[in-house]
Amino acid sequence: MRLYIREMLASQGTHLSFHTPGHKRAGEDITELSYSDSLLSPRGVIAAAEKDLAEILGAARSFILTDGSTCGIFSMLYALKTRGVRSLAYPEHSHRSVSNACRVLGITSVLIPQTAKQGIPMQPSATEIEGAVKQADALLLTSPDYYGFLAPMSEARKICATHAKPFIIDGAHGAHLHFTDMYAGNYADMWVDGVHKSLPALTQGAVVSAKTELWAAALREGVRTFRTTSPSYPIMASVEEAVKFPRNPMIEGAAEETKRRLGAIRNDDWTKIAVFFGAYAEDAERALEAAGVYPEFNDQNYLMFYLSPCTKREDLLRLEELLNGLPRANAEGAELGVIPIYSEE
Repeated sequence: MRLYIREMLASQGTHLSFHTPGHKRAGEDITELSYSDSLLSPRGVIAAAEKDLAEILGAARSFILTDGSTCGIFSMLYALKTRGVRSLAYPEHSHRSVSNACRVLGITSVLIPQTAKQGIPMQPSATEIEGAVKQADALLLTSPDYYGFLAPMSEARKICATHAKPFIIDGAHGAHLHFTDMYAGNYADMWVDGVHKSLPALTQGAVVSAKTELWAAALREGVRTFRTTSPSYPIMASVEEAVKFPRNPMIEGAAEETKRRLGAIRNDDWTKIAVFFGAYAEDAERALEAAGVYPEFNDQNYLMFYLSPCTKREDLLRLEELLNGLPRANAEGAELGVIPIYSEE
């Protein structure tokens, strides 16, 4: 499959730069020029790339973002607001961008309570979701969440269809699932993929998509409102390449085996290995960092390790060796720890 943006960047000739960026080294980091297309009104390589991404992701339209999933959340909520949504139901431990967007756009939040099991916020049940949907104009779920658990997307889709209400998904941590039936795009009216989180894209690379042309029109206006007017071509090229990156069944299987041997939590997402350390979490993190190993986060109970199709088998074996040499607490009765990724601060 062609990589349109990468091909354009590779084919550019030497030129004298009297345009941004200020470093004046052309290379890959250029601005929107006559040959490089425009992200605001794409007609060339960006348009071709977004068309391919929409086909891969099962969308009517997909929009490349160089502002991360947060831009996608704001864009989706803007689209909802223009279609008459005044209140949004979402789990209380959703990403801070959801509550921020509600506040900025004047959308009322209807929070869905989440219970904790061994220190981890659980996805809401279908019953809890339906109760909240009856009180709101639309629904947002996070799937997968930061601990690798999927939301009940099929049930949520049916609930929203029954009540004729839009359903959107923050799939920031699930871009790698587009090969599977666990993918947000199989269920949502609109969804965002944080491509850089679990696929080989540069930081801030993301895609926001709409299932139908009707929602695509509203989402396009949201994207035009919140997306940067100075996009990074290296990020855009990496997003296109990452979504087109092949699946890696070998590392998926190795990840599940590593989880089993480590006694990690049994979650739904192979890219997320959560190991309980309890009171030893800080010591374990320091020991790992001293060995040059850095987890995604430490919530004071669990150390979370994020994988991708680019993870190497030998790296998994090294991680397992190190973790097996560290003391751990018992996960039974764990308290809900500090979760900075969800923080409203």
